[in-house]
Amino acid sequence: MFSASTATEIRQVARELKIEPATLLAVAEIESGGKAFASVDGRREPVIRFEGHYFDRRLSPDNRSRARLAKLASPLAGRVRNPALQVDRWAMLERAAAIDRKAAYESVSWGLGQVMGAHWAWLGYASVDALANEARSGVAGQVRLMARYIEKAGLAPALRARDWKAFALGYNGPGFAKNRYDERMAEAYHRYDTIATEPEPEPAPEPQSVLGIRIIPAWLGALKLRRR
Repeated sequence: MFSASTATEIRQVARELKIEPATLLAVAEIESGGKAFASVDGRREPVIRFEGHYFDRRLSPDNRSRARLAKLASPLAGRVRNPALQVDRWAMLERAAAIDRKAAYESVSWGLGQVMGAHWAWLGYASVDALANEARSGVAGQVRLMARYIEKAGLAPALRARDWKAFALGYNGPGFAKNRYDERMAEAYHRYDTIATEPEPEPAPEPQSVLGIRIIPAWLGALKLRRR
């Protein structure tokens, strides 16, 4: 799950966008693993995933040869493995950017919603850098990026209806069932919705009084005696 502060920010932006907070929290958690940021050389950066097959198709022949030799590109999805640690994924991105920066940034899925940089023009950003900067700006920026993709891809109705199968098919592709995306989103939604609807704890009762004399609980009286 997200930290309390991150969950609060996501809820706030969801309300501004008129989206049920628990639905957006559920999608963001499953896509990001419940982690909004990673520490990279002292910087706070969004979580990323590098896609070597995207990189491969965006390179010139000479750069493609260099990238394949460096094991940063492949014509087949999944052949370029992502390191487990985010700091190593960012190092991979830097190596790819040294070959072709624009292609490298387009080949990364960014932030809470894991939106591909390659979609920058389709989503209305001025450049891939503008999309990346949105993700790097903070939790709110990452949520806006994710929400923009959901709206543009026509997935907002499925999300509002909490039709997790339809949403996962559109968001994660036809292989969504293999990773149980729909089931995991439904489980995460139920958890966040339960948290949102839990009743506030009742305040402690006021000290009672008998004939106008306040009765102080024994533990409070003992505490006062110890302070003297």
